[in-house]
Amino acid sequence: MASVGLLYVGAVLIINGLMLLGYVDARAAAPLNLFVGALQVVTPTYLIFTAGGDTTTILAASGIYLFGFTYLYVGINLLANLDGTGLGWFSAFVAVCAVVYAGLNQWYFSPPDSAFALIWLYWAVLWALFWVVLGLRREEWTRYTGAVAVMAGVVTGAIPAFLLLAGQWAARVNTWAVALLVLEVLSLLAFLPLRSRYQPAVPPAAPVPSGAPEAPTGVPVQRGAGADAPRHGSRST
Repeated sequence: MASVGLLYVGAVLIINGLMLLGYVDARAAAPLNLFVGALQVVTPTYLIFTAGGDTTTILAASGIYLFGFTYLYVGINLLANLDGTGLGWFSAFVAVCAVVYAGLNQWYFSPPDSAFALIWLYWAVLWALFWVVLGLRREEWTRYTGAVAVMAGVVTGAIPAFLLLAGQWAARVNTWAVALLVLEVLSLLAFLPLRSRYQPAVPPAAPVPSGAPEAPTGVPVQRGAGADAPRHGSRST
């Protein structure tokens, strides 16, 4: 059941990545985020209720909520045009948890799964980027983050899901681990040119009323906070 959810996680990461790259309208991406977010909440709930008290199964299922809540948060943000800082800081929490789940896949769960440990680490990097763009408002990383999200949708979502559903994952897990390591490192380096140069926001100068003395050269008259102040977009993961 979790493998089915992983397939659609791949889809929503691709759509959100294309949104950050500017190819998909923000509101048009909202429905899929809500659909997948709901799926990623229902799935772990079912797995936990049917685990029969097996703590390992419950622990493994608990991580799925991190992404379910993320996509629901994204969908609501996009439809309501909310500020993205809350989602950004929640993404920081997800990134830290993802590192823990990577360690669990490598050293706690039996049998160990090095490939899924690498998948969790890539998710940790991606959610850390969401934190940088949304929580810290470093918008120069937006397109880079979008490209990483598209890559994550393919190599950590869709492809592993199909391999798991076809029963081809466990038999070649070390092969997938090597392939993932190469693809993840290369993608993080190859997409760096997409990072734009950081330009801090400068308040616009207010027009000088007729007859009023002009401001000294180089000292703009700043607007007060109000409807004309620039807004930060709420476009999200």
